[in-house]
Amino acid sequence: MTNLALEFEKPLVELEKRIEDLRQFGLKKGIDLSDEIAILEKKANALRKEIFENLTPWQRIMIARHPKRPTALEYIHLIFDEFIELHGDRTFRDDGAIVGGIASLGGRPVTVIGTQKGRDTKENIARNFGMPHPEGYRKALRLMKQAEKFRRPIVSFVDVVGAYPGVEAEERGQGLAIAGNILEMTKLSTSIIVVITGEGGSGGALAIGVGDKLIMLENAYFSVISPEGCAAILWKDGSRAQEAADMLKLTAPDLKAEGLVDEVLPEPQGAAHKDSVAMAGVIREAITRGMDELSGIPLRRLIERRYARLRRIGEFAVREISESDLPMAAAGNGDMQGTSDLPNVEGGTDES
Repeated sequence: MTNLALEFEKPLVELEKRIEDLRQFGLKKGIDLSDEIAILEKKANALRKEIFENLTPWQRIMIARHPKRPTALEYIHLIFDEFIELHGDRTFRDDGAIVGGIASLGGRPVTVIGTQKGRDTKENIARNFGMPHPEGYRKALRLMKQAEKFRRPIVSFVDVVGAYPGVEAEERGQGLAIAGNILEMTKLSTSIIVVITGEGGSGGALAIGVGDKLIMLENAYFSVISPEGCAAILWKDGSRAQEAADMLKLTAPDLKAEGLVDEVLPEPQGAAHKDSVAMAGVIREAITRGMDELSGIPLRRLIERRYARLRRIGEFAVREISESDLPMAAAGNGDMQGTSDLPNVEGGTDES
């Protein structure tokens, strides 16, 4: 376990190891060390609470990327009954980075899709480290259109750093596949619940992340770009990813405060990978509540609500620009100097 501990967890892991060593020593020597162990356990509980109640955005990202964090298939098998996986996009091939199929939840048939990472090197290679190709998104859309046909609710699990950026993906229409999914999901005639369980990066997440209800786990993130990508673009320095994470406001609490997320689910102490069964139970309850809420809304109204929800994302203010706002405004006559780069009414510059 120590080798999988995150940097900020190491003091806690070391303390837990001391407790276990002391317990084993007492058993081996036949010595009662319960008082000493109780003192250390109390200290460990206090340290654990201090660490996980004061996480920085970057620390939450590290938790979202933890190699032991539950995957989509693990959640699907823990939450749903009678899951039948379906394969292929009926055009090119089956993409292992996206899984999907039919299941039931409390007796209700549902369509489930999700991005899937691997547990070891071999599985990660097979699943392309959870980064979908265009055929993966087309498979997801095929399943969603099937759900629409049979009036099944859709549950989408998102945990992806981003869509695969390779040449072959671009050759097969990666951008078009993502855009097509986003467009189609805005008008699907069935309810959609999106659960962001780990990473929610860029178009890779958006392509299966449009819905009527957006739920995030406490230590997940959702962003237009990864912190590393943002740092590389802004400062030409990917090592400033931690700084970018602070600026992007990509954590679940930040997005809930902005009204972009409907519900944030608390994780077991120490994060979801410490108790995946308990975490799955919390997600199941949230999905069930969401399905109950959405089932009472007529389909036409449901689509109108979804569209209005998307239109509300992002706020801007318009105000008139006075002469004093313009740079180098000449006093008295209103002539402007040094404004050659200002946009004109048509949106270009005076050089266009």
